[in-house]
Amino acid sequence: MSEKKMASSRKHHLKSLMLQIAKGLLDAEAIEAVEEKKMYMDENCAALDMPGSLAELQELCKTIHHQIDKVDEERYDLAGKVGKCDKEIEDLRIKVIEFQGMKKPALKKVRMSADSMLQALLGSKHKVSMDFRANLKEVKKEVKEEDKDAVGDWRKNIDDKAGMDGRKKMFEAV
Repeated sequence: MSEKKMASSRKHHLKSLMLQIAKGLLDAEAIEAVEEKKMYMDENCAALDMPGSLAELQELCKTIHHQIDKVDEERYDLAGKVGKCDKEIEDLRIKVIEFQGMKKPALKKVRMSADSMLQALLGSKHKVSMDFRANLKEVKKEVKEEDKDAVGDWRKNIDDKAGMDGRKKMFEAV
C-alpha cells in the first residue's frame, strides 16, 4: 500500500482541532485546581467569625497562632524531604553519567620526532640530541673456547653436505 501525503489544508485543520482540544483540557484542569483549592480551604480553614469580647479575641489569636506553628512545622519537614530527594536525584544523575562513561575526544595523529617532542615539553632546556644509536654502548663479545669434540663442529664436512647429494646423505644418516 502506498502512503499518500496529507494536503496542507487538512494538516492545518487537524492542527487547529488538536489545539482547541488541548485548550479545553487546560481550561478544565485550571477549573479543577481552583475547585480543589476551595475544597481544601473549606476543610482546613473554617470561616472566621469575629467575637465581640476581648477574651474571645485573645483565644482566637491563640488558636490561630497554634495553627500557624503546625503549618510551619509541616512546611519545614516537607522542605527537608524535598532537599533530601533533590540530593538523591543529583547523586543518581552522577551515577548515570559515570556508567555512561566520559566521552573521549577524537585525537589527531601528529608526526613528531623525539627531539621536537622533548623540545615541546621542556622548552629551551632541551639541548641533547635523541640519536639513540649514537648513545648505545659498544659491547665486545668474548667467545669461550669449548671442547669442539663435545659440541661438534658444524663446519665439519661442509663440502660433503653441499648440493643435493649432501642433503640425501644427511637424511639417510638420520
